[in-house]
Amino acid sequence: MIENQAVKTNVTRFLDSKKISYKVFILPEEKLGAVKTAKILNIPIGNVYKTIVAVRQTPGKPVLAVIPGDHQLNLKLLAEYLKEKKMILPTENEAEKLTGLQAGGISPLALINKGFQVVLDISARDKEKIHISGGRRGLNLQLNPNDLAVLTAARFAAISLLLDREAG
Repeated sequence: MIENQAVKTNVTRFLDSKKISYKVFILPEEKLGAVKTAKILNIPIGNVYKTIVAVRQTPGKPVLAVIPGDHQLNLKLLAEYLKEKKMILPTENEAEKLTGLQAGGISPLALINKGFQVVLDISARDKEKIHISGGRRGLNLQLNPNDLAVLTAARFAAISLLLDREAG
């Protein structure tokens, strides 16, 4: 893992243009998942947030649910919050087609102005900094969750539940 502010992508240039404080971390360019990312960064898994694509049953743009790495998205809570009857998880392949980004690199910051609604798990509100994907595999960003919410017009909501590690 390398902390490297010199890396410039559309996402980091956007953050710079908005004068947002952030840190860039370069990780292996493979689909790591939150657990491996947390281990590499040597931080609690609850500080690594993953972006899950969810699809409405009714026509409309997919939703980006941003949740802690040690949680799972609760589709019922998300549907209730969005006042939808039902939300559906697309396959990884479908999520990549919907976003144009590889799984493991899907980021709400890379999809600004693309019409996605962003819902940020309420747990982020209590954190000074969280880690999210920078829009491609191997690029991790640390930033304030309130900055993320403002930039992406995200709403905070209780949309996830802690994973049961015993269940396997």
